[in-house]
Amino acid sequence: MDNGFFKNIEKKTGVNMKDIFDLANSLQNANFKDEKTVRGVIRKVSQLANKPISKELEDQICNTIIKDGKSLDFNTISNMMNKK
Repeated sequence: MDNGFFKNIEKKTGVNMKDIFDLANSLQNANFKDEKTVRGVIRKVSQLANKPISKELEDQICNTIIKDGKSLDFNTISNMMNKK
C-alpha cells in the first residue's frame, strides 16, 4: 500500500500504523480462549485508541469474546468501548 495512505490514517486517527500492524501480527496465532491473552489484547487496543476502560467493561468484553464466542477484532472491542 501507499505510504501516503498510511500517513493519512495516522493523521486522522492519531494511531501509529506500526502499532496497528504489530497488534495485528500478534493476533495471528493468539489463543482467544485464553483469558490472559484476551485481556492483553483488550488493554492494547484501549491504549492504542487512547480510551481507558474500566475493569467492569474489560470484564464484559473479555467474557463476550471468550464465553459468547464472538470473534476478536478491533471493531468488536471498539463498539463495546463506545457503548460505555
